[in-house]
Amino acid sequence: MPAQPAVEPLEFTGSAGARLAGTLYHPSAGSEVVGAALLAHCFTCSKDLFTTTRIARGLAGGGYLTLAFDFTGLGESGGELAETTVATNVRDLTQAAVALIRRGAGPCVLVGHSLGGAAAILAASRLHTVSAVVAVASPASAAHVEHLFGADSLRRIREQGAGEVVIGPRPVRIGRDFLDDLHRHDVSAAAAQLERPLLVVQAGADSVVGRRQTEALAAAGSATLHTVAGADHLFSDRPHSDELVRAILDWLGEQRAPR
Repeated sequence: MPAQPAVEPLEFTGSAGARLAGTLYHPSAGSEVVGAALLAHCFTCSKDLFTTTRIARGLAGGGYLTLAFDFTGLGESGGELAETTVATNVRDLTQAAVALIRRGAGPCVLVGHSLGGAAAILAASRLHTVSAVVAVASPASAAHVEHLFGADSLRRIREQGAGEVVIGPRPVRIGRDFLDDLHRHDVSAAAAQLERPLLVVQAGADSVVGRRQTEALAAAGSATLHTVAGADHLFSDRPHSDELVRAILDWLGEQRAPR
């Protein structure tokens, strides 16, 4: 059995001034460190979701010093989710990249899941220390996330300024600014202008972000597209998450290879 990576907590200040909680995954002692990676979790998820931890441990096992963190208002991080937007997520990612640099780690690979992948693509344009981007089950349009809310919830949030929606196991409070901000970001255009290697991994049985979205994102960014057949949006089955990690590591290895 491969050695489990050592982990340590890492806190830093987010874009809104709140303290953000992160976990730093270290490659096992004595193994070669080949780079650094920064993970962006899915919408309303956390750094401790099994999807994120499996990717983080897999990257560390492949030699990447890896930082996973909770966006503002989620998980163990401070702040209010209802006051966040895609733009604040992008700025949180920027702050997380700075935290890695302060640890002497960089350049880094950005890996984002779902809306976190969209944020990673948007953030890469302002981060010169990003060498490559991996978008996992990510939409070509940030506004695609609106279909998760339902018409009644959308109307209530727009009328009242904020409201609760049920995404996953628990209700979360979303603000009107979040909905408005979704339409201000052109993820496909950002992918087209990325000028860095891009891998898009799609889940073959994804009912949250469908194949049309991931394939459109890959086409826009001239990306490598890898499909994990039969996988759901969270890559819940262990064989699917194992294939996801292998696909990411294999592709990153190709990017490091002399050309």
